[in-house]
Amino acid sequence: MPVADAAPAAHALLDRLRPHLVAASALERLRLVAETFPGQAVFSTSFGLEDQIISHLIFVHDLPIEVFTLDTGRNFQETYATWNKTLIRYQQPIAVYVPQREALENLLLHKGPNSFYESVDNRKECCHIRKVEPLNRALAGRGAWVTGIRAEQSQNRQTMDPLEWDAAHNLVKIHPLFDWTWEQALAFVQQEGIPVNPLHQQGFVSIGCAPCTRAIRPGEDFRAGRWWWEDLSAKECGLHTTAAPHDGPDPVVEPVPAG
Repeated sequence: MPVADAAPAAHALLDRLRPHLVAASALERLRLVAETFPGQAVFSTSFGLEDQIISHLIFVHDLPIEVFTLDTGRNFQETYATWNKTLIRYQQPIAVYVPQREALENLLLHKGPNSFYESVDNRKECCHIRKVEPLNRALAGRGAWVTGIRAEQSQNRQTMDPLEWDAAHNLVKIHPLFDWTWEQALAFVQQEGIPVNPLHQQGFVSIGCAPCTRAIRPGEDFRAGRWWWEDLSAKECGLHTTAAPHDGPDPVVEPVPAG
């Protein structure tokens, strides 16, 4: 289907799917997307709490949804450890997309390893090379993209729809945990013994690259821990620029037990 013709058909499909998602559980939502987009549904994980829940549901119930991650090369060791624990626990593959070698080498050659601290443009360039371009490859030709977004994560996300049309990637975007609370998510990982990134115990709400992420303090904005040297209005990497509104304040997060 040509891109120009895809959006109207996609919106019609969303209208048909939405009534089935309203009262559905996260597992039912995942099953519906897998059935609606056979062989074309993918889930992107960064090994945070919500992502670990979705991976658990996909792996335990053997859903035909490919799980993938973006390895930027600058992740926390705790994130890599959680990745390993997840592989051991479920014995299921997690596809990996990495930056293109030539683009990354040119960046390091001309600007060095920490150019992102120097300007917003430099930081966005690094994000594009390490995250956005690999994501574009991961989503190319796909029909549906599953994410771990929750409405409670920010005020703006409360106005989002758990089922969206992502014009940037020409596919349907679904958030199966959209209406979950932090307490629900925490109780679920404890009940199921799901491996949890230990960074959550240290005050990390959003877990990204190590040089660009810090823990937040009580009362701080959700995005305060990301690119903290920048103005709040600039804090986007480009992964959700088209489909998701700009993030706002986030609730204070309770500690999570390491899994």
